[in-house]
Amino acid sequence: MIRQRPGQAQPQRPHAPEDVADRQPITAYEIYPQVDMPLIPAPINRTWMDETQSRFAYRCLPLTLANQAGWMVCNPKSFSARWNGGARASDTVLAFDECPPDDRITSLFGHGTVTFNLPYLVRTPPEVNLWVKGPTNWPKHGTQALEGIVETDWTAASFTMNWKLTRPHEAVRFERGEPICMIVPYPRQMIDQLAPLPRPLDDNPELAADYRRWSAERDAFHQSVADGDQEAIRHGWQKDYFQGRDPGRDPFQEHQTRLAVPTFRRVDNTQQPDRPEELRDNEAR
Repeated sequence: MIRQRPGQAQPQRPHAPEDVADRQPITAYEIYPQVDMPLIPAPINRTWMDETQSRFAYRCLPLTLANQAGWMVCNPKSFSARWNGGARASDTVLAFDECPPDDRITSLFGHGTVTFNLPYLVRTPPEVNLWVKGPTNWPKHGTQALEGIVETDWTAASFTMNWKLTRPHEAVRFERGEPICMIVPYPRQMIDQLAPLPRPLDDNPELAADYRRWSAERDAFHQSVADGDQEAIRHGWQKDYFQGRDPGRDPFQEHQTRLAVPTFRRVDNTQQPDRPEELRDNEAR
């Protein structure tokens, strides 16, 4: 978890109904008994963020919120994938570390894609789709997660998770326990119902003044750091957005610094198999 530094704002309590009965249900029906592909709340941590100097990447609140926004499915078997650049399914070869091969992981569609058959049929609340994607801010060399939006409030069809290999003749590793899919609820027709309006900033004098004040203060702070100002260096970074306020303004009351993503629990009140050791190690850093 993120360590709090002196002077850093404490995380706001996530806004979520206290009673589970007050929440809209999202149900993950297990198509077959599930033992090694848990559906878990996405962790806040990322290894590459841990490795930044003084973990400064965690100062970017939009980044850390996006990290947490959904649930992840993890890879059940370690394997390497190699694509020769061809279009046929046989042009992608999967070499598993252990036998037998896992028939849930295949090159089904060809063209250098790796397909994971997920063990869930998800049902979302009415008018809520599911954005099926790769794990947010989790870069992977040699491959790109393919994303899709599924109308999971009505369909009886399951969906797969697919990765497109991008480097022919180069082996790409998929390790056991690493996240291979992230699902994020997304309101249907939200984009359709928006009215895009390009406007000059000065059409909103109050917003323009706030922006220019923020920009000037930011430039001045960066210049102070560049000039070796010890107070600015000690301060480290400006925390206005992290604390949910614009310069000179009161804090925004609905500001979030963490998300309250609940855990999937079975009807007998037991949760799914625990997250893999690989993710527990990542989150503990």
